[in-house]
Amino acid sequence: MAAARSIFLDLIRSHSRKGTTNSPRFFSSSPSSTASKSEVVYDESPPTPVPDEESDGGAGAGDDLKSRIFRLRLPKRSATNVIQKWINEGHQITIHDLRRISTELRKSHRFKHALELSEWMVSHGEFELSDSDYASRIDLLTKVFGIDAAERYFESLPLNAKTTESYTALLHSYAASKLTSKAEELYERMKESNLPFTAITYNELMTLYMSVGEVEKVSSVVKELKSLNVSPDIYTFNLWISSCASSLNIDEVRNILDEMTAHETGPSERWTRYVQLVKIYLASGQLVNSEVNSVVESEKGITQREWITYDFLIILHSALGNKGTLDQIWKSLRMTNQKMIGRNYACILSAYLILGHFNEVEEVINQWNTSATTDFDVSVCDRLVLAFQEVGLNEKAEAFRVLLSEKKCDPQ
Repeated sequence: MAAARSIFLDLIRSHSRKGTTNSPRFFSSSPSSTASKSEVVYDESPPTPVPDEESDGGAGAGDDLKSRIFRLRLPKRSATNVIQKWINEGHQITIHDLRRISTELRKSHRFKHALELSEWMVSHGEFELSDSDYASRIDLLTKVFGIDAAERYFESLPLNAKTTESYTALLHSYAASKLTSKAEELYERMKESNLPFTAITYNELMTLYMSVGEVEKVSSVVKELKSLNVSPDIYTFNLWISSCASSLNIDEVRNILDEMTAHETGPSERWTRYVQLVKIYLASGQLVNSEVNSVVESEKGITQREWITYDFLIILHSALGNKGTLDQIWKSLRMTNQKMIGRNYACILSAYLILGHFNEVEEVINQWNTSATTDFDVSVCDRLVLAFQEVGLNEKAEAFRVLLSEKKCDPQ
């Protein structure tokens, strides 16, 4: 079942490529709870809705600098002009104002305007830039002008500005572009610079290896992290566990969970819930229906960012051969108030294919067919068709092709 197993890896990879602090999360958190004030948050979440206001950049309701900039609905309009007009009217502006507005712009995917604020800070010598400002600019340059622009800016920085944060920002850009060689070379430069390392740097490398399918390198990154006495965070463990899950190495998952329990040095509800939930599901031999349902039911408030938890558990139980538990998880998933998307169906289909439960495969296809989802990953769907054919389910493969055609998603 090579095709079905490769789907598992694709599903995990797709959630690994979320950036440093948005690496695959089982329990989400705000940036402030996971990063220090000096750390850059690479926000690649869906854009924050912005009120549909007139884009005159002038006075009016909510007349402050942020409101004026956000009224620039088109990227080609200049945030720099708005700032200058604001100052010409006699208003004061601080670097804290610019950072705060830039953060909001990034959350709304207004990267070009956020970059203009960064340029303003750089061009006005009265502002003292922080390590985070340099890192933020590297990330914005990548998003607006591409990786080459980010590289040129980084190389032009004075030595004292080439800090762990600015290096990690460029590493993030390389990882996002799947430039493995450049990322590894940059990492070696970091080591030669004798800079202090944090878990974020290693999370970037692990995320990169997950995204390019070099899962076997993840454990070596963890080993190096430990050898340098860098403290892993929950996302380090999450990526490590995901790499083991992708290769269906459940014994190692158990070992990592035990290590997480021993590693915790202070109270952390998120950390504890993560370990407890996965351990409960792994202890499948001791589960009864009510126990499984109570765990899932207690998590009905999960957000879409946390939804990967349950796909991940499906992968784990596929490796354990726990068909009954898979049935219960899938039933509970469909009872929650979250919108089911294509990834969820692809995950459970792959699990049933691997375990040889073909009647359930047909049932899930029918459920997918009657669902309202329009979210499809063509690559994953191609692989599902191949997986059906690998086990001789040619009729189901054809039925799935029909489903995809009706959903306007035709495999190659």
